Order: sequence, then structure tokens, then C-alpha cells
Amino acid sequence: MEKILENEPKYRIKQAKEAVFQKIIEDWDKATNLPKDLREKLSGECPLEISAEVFPSEKNDCLKARIVLKDGLKIETVLMRHNDKRNTVCVSCQVGCALACEFCATGRMGFKRNLQPLEIVEQVLFFSRYLKKEGRRVTNVVFMGMGEPFLNYDTVMAAIRILNDKNSLNIGARRISVSTVGIPEGIKKLSEEKLQINLAVSLHAADNVLRSKIMPINKKYPIERVLRAVDDYIKKQKRKVMFEYLLIKDVNDSDSCAIRFGKMMKKPFYFLNLILYNPTGIFKPPEKERVKEFKNILEKMGVDFSERYRFGRSAKAACGQLASLKTRSLIKSK
Repeated sequence: MEKILENEPKYRIKQAKEAVFQKIIEDWDKATNLPKDLREKLSGECPLEISAEVFPSEKNDCLKARIVLKDGLKIETVLMRHNDKRNTVCVSCQVGCALACEFCATGRMGFKRNLQPLEIVEQVLFFSRYLKKEGRRVTNVVFMGMGEPFLNYDTVMAAIRILNDKNSLNIGARRISVSTVGIPEGIKKLSEEKLQINLAVSLHAADNVLRSKIMPINKKYPIERVLRAVDDYIKKQKRKVMFEYLLIKDVNDSDSCAIRFGKMMKKPFYFLNLILYNPTGIFKPPEKERVKEFKNILEKMGVDFSERYRFGRSAKAACGQLASLKTRSLIKSK
């Protein structure tokens, strides 16, 4: 867009960005603040169409989209609609993932390539267009989709700055969260950023033996090293860090797992987010009674935690679950 308008007065670029990111247009014909000849040129050389299919959940509290990129590769993004009027978009930062976590459908895809900044931004833009029709907007963004954000660090930060820009989608930095498996180098870089975005760390186990079985990256970055990086981050940022714990039946849901992990979480600025596993064909979530007992142990230990609401199981909202599905007759969207 900037290249096409480079010989135009500078205010034209500002007008074009305003049309795309603030007025949330889907077609350049709607950019009435631009002359007709420019709209035609932009339509031909910089089309705004986003090729995607939408997979709604049964309760309509969650929408998952499979976006087709220009090279034909597919990525996934999810809109989660909360009762308090928040609308959170979960974005992908890579096509596939190289980390091969046992419980993750994306990990079984392998790694294809990194996304570019605007390939990340367009995931949020896609749902911004969807919500505009209801008079609503995207309020939060979480980097918890396909890929490891800290293995595409510069691109992720570039995308965050676009999302946060008051002349773009104007999403507050404190409403943007980045989830990592625990890449110490990435945590260190984030600790030096001036943007007050949220850090989430996926641990899912309290000991290195178990964590290495389900998350091979732990062999390179064991729990102790990850926690040292987190503690350094807290010293610099003075911000809470959320630790994610995916409850998987007969894997990490025992009383002893709860006790060990609870002891680990007894630090200032540590916050635990329990997540009930969304089945992808290999593992299963624990029964309700087992989850209740796990939570009771944490409560008795005084651990600061919450249980994440389960969104869109019927929409296959677990990361990577749409990757191998064949195209179906679903909602087509520009």
C-alpha cells in the first residue's frame, strides 16, 4: 500500500491506513476519503480480500478461521467471545511448529515457515471485520496459536506495534499477551521492551522428566533455566507472569503433580492458569472430580490461580486441529 502511494501526498497513506485499520473496510470502493482513480489502483494492486473459512462453535462463543496465505499455506486463528463483552483473538505466528509438543496438533504438522508481520495482523483484521457488523471490536489479542512466538521474535514484535498503534487497530499493550514454551533468550528480550505486554509461559509439568516427555524443548531449556529467565523478567518489568498448565488425564493431573507444581508457583508475581485439555486424538482431559481435587490442593496451598473457560471444543479450537481437515461447505468470508 505504501509503495503504491509513494508518489502521492503523504496524507494519502494516512487516509488509506485509516480506511483499512480504523474504518475496517473490506473493499477499496468503501474508502470514500480517497479519489476514485486511487481506489481503482489499490483494488488492482493491493486487494483487501482475506481468503478464509469460518468454523463456528455450537454455542457461538468461539469462531475459528482457517486463513489461506498467498503461497497457499494455511494458518489458524480463533475469536473468543466473552460474557463481559471482551473479544479476544488468538493468533498464529508460524505455519506449523518445530517444537513437537506431544499434546499439540500443530506440533505434528512440523514447521513450514515464519509468518510476516502483516500475516499476523490480518488475522486480527479478519475478525475485526466480522465484529464490525455487530457494532463490536477486537479488545484483546493473545499469541497462543500456531507456532512459538519467541522463535519469530522480531516479526511478532513488529505485529504487536502495528496492533497497538493508535492510528491502526489501537489495541492496548496490556491487552496483548504472548505465550511461550519458555525460550530464555526471548524472555530476556521481552524484559527489555518498553511495551507493557503480558507474558505467559507454558510449563505443564513440575519436573524435568515429565516435561521432557511431553515437551521435547525442555531438554534444551529445563524448568530451572526457564524460571530464572522469568524471575529476571519480573525484576525488570515488575509485572505478573502467567504460567499455563494443561491438565491431561493420567499424565499430569495427579495429587503429587498438583503439590509439586503448587510449591513452584508460591512466588510473588506468579499466577497459574489451569487449562482443561482440548482433545486432539491422543490425550484426554481429566474427569470433573479429578479436576476438582487438583484445584482443591492448589487452593489449600494458597496458590494464585484460575481455570480458563473452555472455548469452542466443537469448533476444533485447539491449535492446529484444522490443518489436516478437508475443505467443507462453510462460511466464506472476504
